[in-house]
Amino acid sequence: MRQFLHQHATAWRDALRRLLASPLNTILSLIVIGTALALPCAGWVVLDNLRGLTDGASGVQQISIFMVAEASKKDVADIESRLRETKAINWRFVSREEALKRLQASEGMAEIIASLPRNPLPDAFIVEPADTRAETLEGMARSFAGWPKVAHVQLDSAWVRRFNAFLRIGKLSLTLLASLFAGALVAVTFNTIRLQILAQSAEIEVAKLIGATNAFIRRPFLYFGALQGALGGLFAAVLVGSGAYLLAEPVAELVALYGQDFAPHGLSAAGVAALMAVGVILGWLGAILSVAIHLRRFE
Repeated sequence: MRQFLHQHATAWRDALRRLLASPLNTILSLIVIGTALALPCAGWVVLDNLRGLTDGASGVQQISIFMVAEASKKDVADIESRLRETKAINWRFVSREEALKRLQASEGMAEIIASLPRNPLPDAFIVEPADTRAETLEGMARSFAGWPKVAHVQLDSAWVRRFNAFLRIGKLSLTLLASLFAGALVAVTFNTIRLQILAQSAEIEVAKLIGATNAFIRRPFLYFGALQGALGGLFAAVLVGSGAYLLAEPVAELVALYGQDFAPHGLSAAGVAALMAVGVILGWLGAILSVAIHLRRFE
């Protein structure tokens, strides 16, 4: 076991030495890898922020139940009882007097409301279901519409469906883009390892003559690819995090103009680790392919 660990530690030192031996080439490779990983990752972060923004937007997850104008307190109590029996929802009652006060507080509406002979607004309930899928919302809206003394049920399910369709298209596009860049990163590592094998061909031939196994020769190149991929993933996380930091304040100001309180977020610690893991896997794969193909000439 001690010999096994010593061989792997030596391979790691050899891989690190090769990275540091040509700093310019290493920096250029990391820029290419980091940029290729950052682009789809930034897209995922944007989609995740969009979903969070719409989750907090008013009306996106709400069903409004409007009572008839002549509804009595007993009718309102009956709807309250029905809502209490409905599972997995939060709801609140908005009386017609409260609704009128809110409308009067709106700019330019005070004089219009004062000219009305009576309060034209009905009592209403605002329902927020825990399950916000479009199908669930539409089913609940149809059920609420059949209750007694309910004049109208408002649900913007078409908007929810359009937004979910946009998210699905965005995720599919990002998946295709990520697959394309993954192939490019494998090709970058493949070519880098190929050049190293060609540059050290004499050293590899001597090692083979004195009995070095293929695993012994292959190991430093594999660790080189994995290490380069991990550093590229870390560089990509820095790019995405920097972009999120620079855009956080202007995006928050823009959202505040629409009456929302939202702070965009970047990558979490788990996201950074996942990005580095993806870099390691792609670098390792590119190194395996390159070593398997180019070491055959020494057999």
